[in-house]
Amino acid sequence: MVFPGLLTGTPAGLLAVLAAVLAMCAALVHLGWLPPSALRVVTVAVVHGGLLAIAFGWAATTPPQWRPLGPSVIIILVLAVAATGTRWDPRAAIFYLASPLWLTFLALSGRLRALGLRWEMPVGGSLLGLAAGLTLGGHMLLAAAVTFGHRVTTDGLVLAAIAYDAGANVPSSELFFRGALFNRLQRRWSFAAAVTVATAVGLLRYLVDPLLPRAPEIIVGTLVYVTLLGVINAWLLWWSGSLLPGLVASLVFFAAYRMVAAV
Repeated sequence: MVFPGLLTGTPAGLLAVLAAVLAMCAALVHLGWLPPSALRVVTVAVVHGGLLAIAFGWAATTPPQWRPLGPSVIIILVLAVAATGTRWDPRAAIFYLASPLWLTFLALSGRLRALGLRWEMPVGGSLLGLAAGLTLGGHMLLAAAVTFGHRVTTDGLVLAAIAYDAGANVPSSELFFRGALFNRLQRRWSFAAAVTVATAVGLLRYLVDPLLPRAPEIIVGTLVYVTLLGVINAWLLWWSGSLLPGLVASLVFFAAYRMVAAV
């Protein structure tokens, strides 16, 4: 079987436009012509939308081939609208849930099969993903509360953050780092090499995130838990052939992560 090249299908033109928009927004904020919140909105749409656009582009290179530009623009606009709404009212984070609805439509149409999203629902794998997410999330909550004195909260801001994870953070990470990048690498290299590269690149995405708290224990925890989550989710995809177990594991883990707040 002939596989597409590692970067085949990458939407270079769309990524260039997104980079230009981000740079222009940063310049306008620096000059004081736009509020800082505008840069946060654009960053959400560019980063998460860009990762999903790459995943769509790579998926579209395998049969049935399709045009990924339209779906990519739609998902970027959905993320931009949701991010804009949350600047006005945290409850507007519910608009992030339009993203998984759009992804479900694309999956049901068969366009995301190459990423491991298809109609067949692996119940056993999903339960395993749920168990993995609960184990990692539970361990993190226990360590945060007992070792570092953090408290657990479930206020409205936490629910808004979980909606952001469900609509932006988790889908973009899993579809790109596992569904697209790991999937392509593991067809060329060994499982160990593929999971190492995909997990390392995914970890870098979190470490450069300006919203990540800079407390030493948070940074170390991110290194440990995101690495474990990445390896587990890659194995779940390799074992089950489906991205769904990893999506479940990530959503449960990040729900636990959002409930940890500093005293």
